[in-house]
Amino acid sequence: MRTDNQLLVITHLSQLLTFITGFGGLIVPLILWVTQKEKVYTMDEQGKSIINFQLSIIIYAILCIPAILILGLGILGLILIGIISFVFPIINAIKASNGESPRYPLSLKFIS
Repeated sequence: MRTDNQLLVITHLSQLLTFITGFGGLIVPLILWVTQKEKVYTMDEQGKSIINFQLSIIIYAILCIPAILILGLGILGLILIGIISFVFPIINAIKASNGESPRYPLSLKFIS
């Protein structure tokens, strides 16, 4: 196994593709994780946390849609989800470049 902090940073930042293209924030990190988890040190751990975070964000966004009808609380939820899904990949990319472990808030464990 090799240490490749640049690839880890790219994997974290690839989540931001959703903001640019509307999709890809789950697909690109998933492809990078699956193809590199055996080759890059800590890619397996960080890839799992990214996939868990992205799946959690999708579920929370889906749950916010019916909540829009209830006093508009879903709109606040979607705004909060948007901020969290933009800020934490950047924070964790910086952590990955420094060799630290990522931590994503509100992440459900789908893959352990």
